[in-house]
Amino acid sequence: MRDRFVRIIVFFDLPNIYARDKRNYQLFRKFLINEGFIMMQESVYSKIVLNSESSKLLIEKIKNHAPKKGLIQLLTITEQQYARIEYIIGSSSTKIVNSEERLIVL
Repeated sequence: MRDRFVRIIVFFDLPNIYARDKRNYQLFRKFLINEGFIMMQESVYSKIVLNSESSKLLIEKIKNHAPKKGLIQLLTITEQQYARIEYIIGSSSTKIVNSEERLIVL
């Protein structure tokens, strides 16, 4: 059975008034980047994972690193659904490779 790629999209709105809140925001953002998430737009990050089992593990990890204040939302969709994004204004970033292909070095 072929594994099905899924995309996890994280939307967050965290308080950024006090120094502690700013630090929590920065730590959460760094955590997402270190986990391989890419920024789609400000406070919206996405990552492709191998299958739904991998996504469940990653979601648990995100829950463990989430700050106590603010709003964090997760959306899990298939890669086929993600590929149907329509751009009204602007375009996708050409710096990021969005592909299901893998490199195998023998």
